[in-house]
Amino acid sequence: MDEPIGVTERFPARYWHRLDDGRIQCDLCPRDCKLHDGQRGACFVRGRVGDSMVLTTYGRSSSFCIDPIEKKPLNQFYPGSSVLSFGTAGCNLACKFCQNWDISKSRSFDKLQDQASPEAIARCAEQYHCKSVAFTYNDPVIFAEYAMDVADACHARGIKTVAVTAGYMHPQPRRDFFARMDAANVDLKAFTEAFYVRQTGSHLQPVLDTLRYLRHETDVWLELTTLLIPGLNDSSEEIAAMSHWIMRELGPDVPLHFSAFHPDYKMDDVPSTPSETLIRVRRIALDAGLHYVYTGNVHYREGDTTICPGCGSAVIVRDWYEIEQYHLTEDGYCEQCHTRIAGHFEPFTGQFGRQRIPIKIGAMT
Repeated sequence: MDEPIGVTERFPARYWHRLDDGRIQCDLCPRDCKLHDGQRGACFVRGRVGDSMVLTTYGRSSSFCIDPIEKKPLNQFYPGSSVLSFGTAGCNLACKFCQNWDISKSRSFDKLQDQASPEAIARCAEQYHCKSVAFTYNDPVIFAEYAMDVADACHARGIKTVAVTAGYMHPQPRRDFFARMDAANVDLKAFTEAFYVRQTGSHLQPVLDTLRYLRHETDVWLELTTLLIPGLNDSSEEIAAMSHWIMRELGPDVPLHFSAFHPDYKMDDVPSTPSETLIRVRRIALDAGLHYVYTGNVHYREGDTTICPGCGSAVIVRDWYEIEQYHLTEDGYCEQCHTRIAGHFEPFTGQFGRQRIPIKIGAMT
């Protein structure tokens, strides 16, 4: 039975329409949830009250934290800068391997401890000298109205915005949402429809459509992440097919991050991803022609480093999230051969580093 929607949880939602049978349909994502009065969608945070749809998590967050931008992960979007990260609760996918399941799979709002208006978040990011604000921890698609309002407040103060998302959206909200984003890291969870259906309760094609849209119809800086799960999406054949699709449809300059899985949620009996697997698949993607391929959740300095596709020199040497060497000009050219490195750069005067700083914003609303 759905948890009743309280009076304070009734922010008017967009992207829905009435059906002839009396239900209303959510038009935000391809789940197309059809709701009677009082029901919630699969994401749990969008529901029906009377004859309209509401967003129950507007202005409510699970946590706020200042991170290095490389943790999103975004390696070629103002490297070394800090980002104010936050999320809410719920998710429109049902990933059995979710690494943030305590937030994204929450069916109560105990996790929503902080309250903050869009202006308060933007003001806090400015106060802490954050280059950007990231919508993360759970998928910002499901709190799109809140994220877009925060993005508008951030842009008014010259602060960039970042979406960390699975990209599972319908076309109209996708246009509205990404019009407010400066960068995105999209989870390409696998490259088979069977994986998406069985392991996430969703479909592959809408994600591929989002990736094509971002690359060819927007100025949003795009990076991709694939969490490698042993035996499910880590075969050489699947990685090769995915890498060739990225080359053909998105081009060689979209960075790709391969991340190591650790046992969690409904897959606590699956072993962690060996480092050797990440090294193997990184080589497959590089051999397919991709210029920037990274590894995550393992200590592998070569997989953390940005390599110039022109001369092969290391232009940004990283150890985890810490930059040890930086060999780019102010506008992002290799100091050795003057090849332009894809991404967004500015004069490098220092870095935020590995630190992670939890903060409270509630008092600032």
